[in-house]
Amino acid sequence: MRSLILSLGLLALTAPAHAQDDGPFVTFQVLKPELALEMAQAALTTCRSQGYQVGVTVVDRFGVPQVFLRDRYAGAHVIETSERKAWTAVSFRTDTTDLDQTTQPGTISAGIRQISQALPLGGGLMVVSGDGSLVAGIGVSGAPGPDLDDDCAAAGIAAIEDEIAF
Repeated sequence: MRSLILSLGLLALTAPAHAQDDGPFVTFQVLKPELALEMAQAALTTCRSQGYQVGVTVVDRFGVPQVFLRDRYAGAHVIETSERKAWTAVSFRTDTTDLDQTTQPGTISAGIRQISQALPLGGGLMVVSGDGSLVAGIGVSGAPGPDLDDDCAAAGIAAIEDEIAF
């Protein structure tokens, strides 16, 4: 009986940590800069191939910029808007097109639009690893519509999805 209790105790120590873990540290994943750059380049190349001049920002899971790329003729506004879109996606843990819909004037969440950094406008997507962890955000600005910014951002994620699948 004693060895059974000892075995169960050791098994408990090797079990994966749960969300309610009371340990003193947390662990998380973020993209390596090389993957963030690869994703941004793929998004920019996709937009360029469709005739759009854009800016692309990749932020880590906390909203801190890792990469910014601006195509040669993209407007000056793409610096701010692409970063704010990426920041908004990771901060609210939702893609910015969805956030645009849920924060329309008159909705219960409309106040989000008053937060200075928040930009609920399509073009900001979460980047999630295969295990469901938020690892980054990508924001694209400069295409002729937010839906097209979304498409380019999605192409950026698709370029690295095999590497972050697990």
